This record gives sequence, C-alpha cells and structure tokens, in this order.
Amino acid sequence: MQGNAQQIIDDSDRLHEFSRRDVWNGFTQLVPLSLFVVIFGIAFGVAAVQTGLEPFSIVLMSTLVFAGASQFATLEMWGTHVPLLPVLITVFAINARHLLMGATLYPWLRELPTAKRYGVMLFASDANWALALNAFGNKKPGLGILLGGGFALWSFWIVGTWLGFYFGNAITDPVSLGLDMVMGCFLLSMVAVGPKNLRVFAIWSVAAVSSLLAYWYLPDNMHVVVGALAGGTLGAIWMEKK
Repeated sequence: MQGNAQQIIDDSDRLHEFSRRDVWNGFTQLVPLSLFVVIFGIAFGVAAVQTGLEPFSIVLMSTLVFAGASQFATLEMWGTHVPLLPVLITVFAINARHLLMGATLYPWLRELPTAKRYGVMLFASDANWALALNAFGNKKPGLGILLGGGFALWSFWIVGTWLGFYFGNAITDPVSLGLDMVMGCFLLSMVAVGPKNLRVFAIWSVAAVSSLLAYWYLPDNMHVVVGALAGGTLGAIWMEKK
C-alpha cells in the first residue's frame, strides 16, 4: 500500500514531462479538429484578400499571430490608415483569456526551463489547452498534448489561410454552414467530461451569465474577458477541497 502511494506521488511530480511521442500523440489527437480550422483559415484568407492585403502579408499574419478571432477583428478596422491603438486594445481584449490559460497551467509549466516553457505556450489555443487541462485533471501528462495539438492547429490554420487567398471566394460565409459553432461545441464537450459538482456548476454559470450580459451591454469582444474573469474570480475565492 505504501509503495503504491509513493508511486502515485512520483507520477504526479513528473506530470510536466513530455517526450516526442507525447507531442506526436497530441498532434494526431487534434488533427480531426484541425480539419475544421482549415475552413476558418480559408474564410480568413478570402476576407483578407477582399480587404486588400497581399498574399505574403496574409500568410505572415496567420503564422506569427495565430489568433483567428483577433485576425478577423483586425480586418474590420483595416484601411488606408490603420488605427493602431484600437487594434492593439481589441487584440488584447480578445486574447486576454490566454492570461488565465497560462495561470491554470502554471503549476506544471513552472517546472520547465524558461525557453521551453514559453516555447510550449506559443502554441496554446482553446482546444489544446482544454485537452491538456483535462489530462492533468486525470493525473496524466498534458504538456505534450498542448505542444503537439497546438502545432497541429497552427499548421492547419496556415494551410487554410493559404487556400483562402489562393482560391478566392471558396467560402464567403462560414456562419451559414454552422462552422462558427465547431469550437464552441468542442469546448462544451470538455465541460461535459470534466468534474461535476456544485462548485464547478456555479463557476460555469457565473461565467456564462456574465459573458452574456457583457455581450449585450458592453463593447464588442468584451464578453470573452468578462466571462473568464468572473468565472476565474469565483473559482479563486471558492477553493476546491483537497
């Protein structure tokens, strides 16, 4: 009995470790979802061409930024004179959730060397973060999923962007096909397989209600930040019993 308990402790101490095989497994695990990311990339490429951006600039943006919602929001403000400060504020507001993503992963990220830690987080996105956190919750290593899955999403996003400007008007209205709901449904499924108790239900409820109110009454894209902060604050106050 004591040996089994010691083994569990030792395994928990190594949850931050990952190998090439773990990264590859994370990559293959996210490939099915990445196929839908290609569709979003195509839509972005088409929209960017219509805005007047050059193909090289379009692909470079997807390669360096890797944030679909932020890139679409930037296109809305693109013109002869780009309002730099509003663009920066908008991009930060939409991606502020990454601050909370990093905070939730910090117990394992802090065990990595600095360069490796930030290298992994470069590929952090909603889907691979959710899978990584779910793996940690089940006492399994998750950083391989984070890195490998993020690389899959990133590479397919670039491919989709390239196809978008290459084929022109391939897909002009992804919303009409229901493709804007793919990521939301995926994250909802992650909630469904997570722990179920009063605390979790309350956190998600507060986050959802706060997000809806912000969506109705605050400026565009603020609902992402408000919902995340509201749910995160409740989770920090209402600590889970060990």
